[in-house]
Amino acid sequence: MDTQTKILLVEDDTNLGFLLVDFLESNDYVVKLYRDGESGWRGFNMESFGFCILDVMLPKLDGFSLAQKIREKNKEVPILILTAKSLKEDKLYGFNLGIDDYMTKPFDEEEMLCHIRAILMRSKRNKPAEKEQAYTIGSYVFDYPNQMLIHTNAKKRLTITETEVLRQLSASKNQIVKRDDVLTAVWGTNDYFTGRSLDVFITKLRKYLSEDGNVRIESIPKVGFVLRDGEKKAS
Repeated sequence: MDTQTKILLVEDDTNLGFLLVDFLESNDYVVKLYRDGESGWRGFNMESFGFCILDVMLPKLDGFSLAQKIREKNKEVPILILTAKSLKEDKLYGFNLGIDDYMTKPFDEEEMLCHIRAILMRSKRNKPAEKEQAYTIGSYVFDYPNQMLIHTNAKKRLTITETEVLRQLSASKNQIVKRDDVLTAVWGTNDYFTGRSLDVFITKLRKYLSEDGNVRIESIPKVGFVLRDGEKKAS
């Protein structure tokens, strides 16, 4: 079932890189290994990849910068970051760039495999159904199938995660959407880091919707969120 997934692996540790290639290929993935950020970026532009695994501490171009370049070009391809850093700030910075998940070194290969499969399953599950077309949010049109937020003549392409979070809110406009329900629907789990990641995406969506004063995402402490449409915020 995973034979069609080609993985871009960028890892400068030669031994770890070869071990991961052997392990992933033994689990029916196709893997291309690059040893620095610049060659990884060239490789990404030369071929079509269905998944990216990036080390953070890379020569020439670090993993965060590479993730940002990849995300600017492709909003959909899943990105898993490998890092020796376990600081909350580093993880939140990565999520803000649009990565899908983190693994802190050292890690178990079987655990990595579970992360990859979970992310791929989530990406497939979150692909918009053909029958769902668009949502009107104030003066915005949210084109769910095409992951597009449209306002007047401006169009913004959303990432898969941004799209799915906004869909959860749009489907229950002016009603409370429970935080736990959003986490389970989008990430398939509810823990500290996915919770913090959700907060990052909510902040980004608020910025995207800021052109219309009648639209806002309201936080309900310890409960969830409400996408308000048509109720002007009190001054």
